[in-house]
Amino acid sequence: MTDTAPRNRLGAESSPYLRQHASNPVHWYPWSEAAFAEARERGVPVLLSVGYSTCHWCHVMAHESFEDEATAEQMNRDFVNIKVDREERPDIDAVYMAATQAMTGQGGWPMTVFLTPEGEPFYAGTYYPPQDMQGMPSFRRVLGSVAHAWQNRQADMLEMARALTDHIRESSVRERGQAGEMLDLTRPVEQLARFYDPQWGGFGGAPKFPSPTTLDFLLTQPQGQDMALHTLRMMLSGGLYDQLGGGFHRYSVDERWLVPHFEKMLYDNAQLTRTLLRAYQVSGDTLFSGAAQATLAYLEREMLAPEGATTAPKTPIPRASRG
Repeated sequence: MTDTAPRNRLGAESSPYLRQHASNPVHWYPWSEAAFAEARERGVPVLLSVGYSTCHWCHVMAHESFEDEATAEQMNRDFVNIKVDREERPDIDAVYMAATQAMTGQGGWPMTVFLTPEGEPFYAGTYYPPQDMQGMPSFRRVLGSVAHAWQNRQADMLEMARALTDHIRESSVRERGQAGEMLDLTRPVEQLARFYDPQWGGFGGAPKFPSPTTLDFLLTQPQGQDMALHTLRMMLSGGLYDQLGGGFHRYSVDERWLVPHFEKMLYDNAQLTRTLLRAYQVSGDTLFSGAAQATLAYLEREMLAPEGATTAPKTPIPRASRG
């Protein structure tokens, strides 16, 4: 991506990741009500692309597709296009990652989600190559298929979006009913147990992500604590955890937590530090408190910015898409 003159609405954004896309021929919007208003006015779906600055495949897809004039022309013609930095808007990322995982059984970045003009997701994926390869459709093929379905089977797409949104709402763990009503959390623990790897810990196969929020939940449930504690011990014994410098890498490319994807994120390590401290409270195992201290030392040494941070006002998520 080059630092040429802006060709879309991202040039004045506070996020460096969004500004990197300002010279794309894609008519990107930042997350805003104006983008959804244009989609409603034009009667076209929204293409939401979520990524972050140190995401390798985000930059690959940007170079292959978002910098390509022909692909951008197709995107601009058939969609209103929104770019989101997940580090700036983790709230948006969380909502649409839940939809992506529900539709595909997996998640990751770049995340590519197609929405109705009301913000409801109806099709999703992650990275798409510029040409068909290894069973994966090309990005332009996906664009054409989604646009054709919207034009010819819009009622079906809207119904699919409503059904998916309702499913995500019903699956969310939140307060319901009258004060004092107890939620039955046995079912989500049982569902996680079906995907649990009893040998290496974690859930599912490679690649494996730490998933601190899942571990936090399991640590609160007597039936789930052993899964969480074993997973954390296996993570700490492998290459996902930096044995010399402290801190956790983004994810493991194998099922044993042995070979990491060599990038460390501030928010991952912040969340995992809290998870380690909760694991120490539950188990009394100083392995967890020691790793938490080493991770905090790493963050202070390597990720503390002397100039501090700035915040920007946040546009809310459309009501239809809130979990």
